[in-house]
Amino acid sequence: MALRLPIVISGRAEDGSAWSEPTETDDISTSGALFHLNQKVSRGERLYLRAHRPDGAPIEVTVVVIRIAPAIYGTARVGVQIAESAENWLRLFVSWVADEQPATEPDSESPPSE
Repeated sequence: MALRLPIVISGRAEDGSAWSEPTETDDISTSGALFHLNQKVSRGERLYLRAHRPDGAPIEVTVVVIRIAPAIYGTARVGVQIAESAENWLRLFVSWVADEQPATEPDSESPPSE
């Protein structure tokens, strides 16, 4: 599902130093996400994804890089699969999808129910 969700991705560089990069999702699903990164990552690498539900509650999940494709301006389009805390990710996914749904309005041309 195409959804722009602000996230922060963090991990460790080859030299062992920690890094963290804010970005946003291009797509999310119940099992993963797709986003752009400046940081170089490798397939199979474990990263941490942090986000907030619409109510402000933070979540963090461990993800595994399953896809990397070149993108604009030297960035990479990175696809990840949720590895741990899948339940937290599902709660985030459901809360954002529900928040994106337009409110339904009663049909003004329908006769009132009795």
